[in-house]
Amino acid sequence: MPSLEDYKGQTPAWCTGCGNFGILNAFKSAIVELGIEPHQFTIVSGIGQAGKFPHYLKCNTFNGLHGRTLPVATGIRLSNHNMLVAAVAGDGDCYGEGGNHLIHAMRRNINVKLFVHDNQIYGLTKGQASPTSTEGMTTKNQPFGVFSEQLNPMALAVALDCSFAARGYAGDIIHLKALIKEAISHKGFSLLDILQPCITFNKINTYDWYRQRVYHIEPEYNPEDKIEAFKKALEWGDKIPIGIIYKNHRPIFEERIPVIKDNPLVKQPFDKLKAAHILQEFY
Repeated sequence: MPSLEDYKGQTPAWCTGCGNFGILNAFKSAIVELGIEPHQFTIVSGIGQAGKFPHYLKCNTFNGLHGRTLPVATGIRLSNHNMLVAAVAGDGDCYGEGGNHLIHAMRRNINVKLFVHDNQIYGLTKGQASPTSTEGMTTKNQPFGVFSEQLNPMALAVALDCSFAARGYAGDIIHLKALIKEAISHKGFSLLDILQPCITFNKINTYDWYRQRVYHIEPEYNPEDKIEAFKKALEWGDKIPIGIIYKNHRPIFEERIPVIKDNPLVKQPFDKLKAAHILQEFY
């Protein structure tokens, strides 16, 4: 069985009190409790404070371009069906720059797990508004307030029939750990949007602000009821639900492609002569 020590990476370079610490602790505890060994797991990220995540976990990692987390994660998963692939991104990285990739990843239902650190701000570049910033919120770049309507990731996920859509909160580590385990265990594309206070640049959505609003979704709630899921996804303001919003059991993408269904690339033979010919042709 793996231990937390097995996953110990570099010392995080986040602000003291950052919500990312709660996410990191919940994440490591979840994968250890699931018995996942570091060599069985790949984590992919883009750019941003959330993009630093792979540096703080000792496993297979890929730190790529801004907004391009999901294409890389998709390629890894299609190449190796036995590899657990997790994508980590911030709200700007995923819902802004990478929004196009998110839409099609949900459509395809690739068996990748996406964890979005949603602090409603661009933290790495010092406080610009993101797609999930509240309308009217003032920032350094938006002194007159945000004019665009706030993006609702959960409503988008339900509309696109996302296989697993959930919302967690970085200040509730025990509940968040359980959601991470559910997202990983689900067969299909999983989106876990994690509400995360940014103590430096977001003075609105603070720990106190969330503490007064978040509540655990009722045990009797049925996440497979799409109509009820839409209603739950649209809740925002005085009451914010955290938990599994919606899920279904659609076939996964990699099992529907005949050429790799039973023989993914990692199992296919490597032809050295053919590879040498290709290299000569291009180089």
